[in-house]
Amino acid sequence: MAVALRQRHDLRMALPTNLHELDADALRQLLIAQDRELTWRQSKIDQLTHELALHKRWRFGVKTERLPAEQAQLFEETVEADLAAMTEELEQLSGKPSAAKGQAKRKPLPPDLPRTEIHHEPDSTLCACGCQMKRIGEDVAEKLDYTPGTFSVERHLRGKWVCQVCETLIQAPVPAHVIDKGIPTTGLLAQVLVAKYQDHLPLYRQEGIFGRAGLAIPQSTLAQWVGQMGVQLQPLADALKAELLAFPVLHADETPVAMLDPGAGKTHRAYLWSYSIGAHDPVRAVIYDFADSRAGKHAQDFLGDWRGTLVCDDYAGYKALIAKGVTEAGCMAHARRKFFELQEHGQSQIAGEALERIAALYGIEQEARELKAEARQALRETRARPLLEDLKAWLLACRGKIPTGHPAPKPSTTPSSAGRR
Repeated sequence: MAVALRQRHDLRMALPTNLHELDADALRQLLIAQDRELTWRQSKIDQLTHELALHKRWRFGVKTERLPAEQAQLFEETVEADLAAMTEELEQLSGKPSAAKGQAKRKPLPPDLPRTEIHHEPDSTLCACGCQMKRIGEDVAEKLDYTPGTFSVERHLRGKWVCQVCETLIQAPVPAHVIDKGIPTTGLLAQVLVAKYQDHLPLYRQEGIFGRAGLAIPQSTLAQWVGQMGVQLQPLADALKAELLAFPVLHADETPVAMLDPGAGKTHRAYLWSYSIGAHDPVRAVIYDFADSRAGKHAQDFLGDWRGTLVCDDYAGYKALIAKGVTEAGCMAHARRKFFELQEHGQSQIAGEALERIAALYGIEQEARELKAEARQALRETRARPLLEDLKAWLLACRGKIPTGHPAPKPSTTPSSAGRR
């Protein structure tokens, strides 16, 4: 866009060098053309200024005036590009840099990045007067560059050594590879897995990226590598599972995922069961167990003989574990979600107060986040336990006032009930 505007500017605003030779009619036509150009430029500047103000208001404005979080995520990746594009167009049209109040100062590039020096010197250092010029300094400007991935080939040469007397032949053993007799190095395999599972790049897109780097690896080959890597990494997953099951408290949840069902020509609802250690435990571990259904047997098969405290929601699939000796601990986030939905859709007084009480508990957890285990337990005993006991008593009292199957009452607008909970 900036190039097109610059070309338009050069064509429309260029004045002829022989103005003194033009007659009155030619000058009149030139002035009309210039006036049209100025009018177009001003209208374009006004339009871009308005759009830029709207984008800045959305990007930097008060949170209550911005889009909801779910909708904002759709534009988060492009808003900076839009702002930069409109600013560049304004600079091209007005001929001067736009004022940017409060613009952050550019940080210097990290000193550990490799640097390539490109020297720019005059074609001739001989002055017009005939004297040889002397270099007195230099200006340095650093530009950040990036070279896309390039392929290289490792040639493993294993020399053969033979004894001329006894004709004994020796040779270094073949180095261990993740895929036996395969061509990819561990670095290439790691790139494929990280791009697929961390950067969410499907294999067909990786095929195109590798093609631009000089070698288009077929999608089918990449898929074979991913499958083989899954088998090779299984011992690591098993070791992580054994480490996880050694902890007395675990968190569990399940989420639906769409699974292709080629025979039926549609997708099938499968589930990804997640098991994790607590946030305050020294080991950070999460294991995802894929299953084709939400049946509770999948959790029983995964946990096996483990008998600790399981933090989960009230899903019936966990009840068989509870019956076998697993201690159930309710998840406050799941409980809060029900009150939040009731408050959002029904404007319930009871739900509103429940959210306030739970927020007080969350505030205590925020304070306990950086404490040691003993101090965290003491804080919960002295401050959180009374709030939880009071919350339980209050919920039981509210439960007796609400008929089964009915939502909590909405706040009344009559004067007699104003201010009551």
